[in-house]
This record gives sequence, structure tokens and C-alpha cells, in this order.
Amino acid sequence: MITPLRGRDELDVAGLERLIEHILSGGVAGLFILGTTGEGPSLSYRLRRELIQRVCQQVKRRVPVLVGITDTAFIESVAVARAAADFGADAVVLAPPYYLPEAQPELQEYLDHLVPELPLPLYIYNMPALTKVTIEADTLRRAMDNPRIIGLKDSYGDLDYFKNAAELIRRHRPDWPLLIGPEEKLLATLQLGGNGGVSGGANLFPKLYVQVVEAYRAGNLARAGELQQQIQRVSDSFYRVGKHASSIIKGIKCVLATKGICNDFMAEPFHRFRDAERELVATRLKEIEAEMARFNL
Repeated sequence: MITPLRGRDELDVAGLERLIEHILSGGVAGLFILGTTGEGPSLSYRLRRELIQRVCQQVKRRVPVLVGITDTAFIESVAVARAAADFGADAVVLAPPYYLPEAQPELQEYLDHLVPELPLPLYIYNMPALTKVTIEADTLRRAMDNPRIIGLKDSYGDLDYFKNAAELIRRHRPDWPLLIGPEEKLLATLQLGGNGGVSGGANLFPKLYVQVVEAYRAGNLARAGELQQQIQRVSDSFYRVGKHASSIIKGIKCVLATKGICNDFMAEPFHRFRDAERELVATRLKEIEAEMARFNL
């Protein structure tokens, strides 16, 4: 989930409330806040706590709430996890610390030290593009021996890595959910043994992403494939409007603002789209919504 903002350290509270209900109306299985798309590491600790509290209060356990605790400071990850537990979240999500890259033995030791301090179960989050560290197979296998580590979100985007992770999970922790980050690969990873996705585009069209998974599980591969093509259309239409890596989050926030759901203010050093980009997004949104109507989405 994105984090609706009105200023540098101010939530768009009304927008947040509308966004939560919009996403839940699509039938999603849970909410993940303070992740990459949620700009988690760019937000103050005060604002992170406010967001966790407001989300948990509104969701009221209708679905699980997962909270990102990735940080460069061990103690701050623990502090956010404790706040998440106090406010009623269900689990926390952690990528490797992202400033000074750690070697795999160091990452293993970090998890060994961190997990006993956490009041909630932990999903590990493989995001090497932003952390500079991949959770390699030996580290993943060792994590499976810890009953308080309960799943993997993989945003690597490498299907060989995902396939190998799926095989490790099948052999050693079949109770683990295996979730894909890059939504363009959602269907492909379901076919490799994945369980679902943590998809930024589900902020916009939650039913689309839910129905890809449902169609696949029902054995309707033709419909799943058609819906996956629509996911690719969303990606092509909105995530590449800008010139920089931040354009994915800018695109999602701009669409939500265009739809009247929430503000599109970005955490600095990033800035929302300018007028020309916003006009392009609005034009493409009309086209995408017309296509969605054909699929009853």
C-alpha cells in the first residue's frame, strides 16, 4: 500500500481511509504497509507509528496487516515492530539493512539476533535492487529453521531465483507463503509454485490482481493470462511515465489522485508528477478503465 501524504510529515488521513476501503473492496488477502511502494524508509518514525495505528484501527482485523520494519538501525526496526504489535498488526516484514552491504554470514547473524527481539512473526523480504544484498539460498534455508520466520516476499524479479526458493520451501517449509513483488511476473511465479503477489498496482485496481490468482487456482489459465496482460498494461501505462526509478510510486500516487482517492504528495527528495505527466496519466487512465470494464473489474 502507498502512504497517502499531505506534507513532509503529515498523513492524508481522509485519503488513507478512502484508500484502505478501496483496496479491501477488491478482495485482497492482506495489507502490507511501510514497504517500498509505501516509502517506508523515507518517513519519520513518528509518522510510521501514526500510519500503523490508523491502518490497524480501520482494518479491524478484516485482513492481516503486515508492517515493514526495514531500517539501517537494529534498534529502530525493533521499535517499529513493537509499535506494530501494540497497535494490532499481524506480522512484520524485513529486508536486509540497506546502507553498508552485509555478507551472508553477517545477514544470518543479524536475523539470529533480531528475531528474538520481535513481538510478531517475520516475513523476510528479498529486495537486492535497493538493499544491494540478495538473501542467498543458504541464508534462506537457515531462516526456514526458525519457526518465527513465516514467509518470503521476493522482489528480485529473477525467475530462476524464485524457482529455487519455491523448491526450498516445498522441501523444508511448505507452510511458508512465497510472494512475488514485481507484478509483471505474477502469473509466471504462480506457475512456479508461488502463492500470490504484493502488487503496487493493487492500490489502483485490486480486483484485477485478486482475480489473476483466483483464475489460476481455478484452472482457468486463459482468463488468468488475459488478466495478466491487463496487469502489464497498467505497468506500461503508469510506471514509465517519468524518467527515474521513482516514477513507479509517482505513477501509482498520480492515478490515485486522479481517481479522487488520495493526495499524491511524495516523501522528499521526490516530487509528484508535473502537469504534463499528470495529463498523460489522466488520458491513459481513461483508456485503462475502459478496458477494465470489459473484464468486469
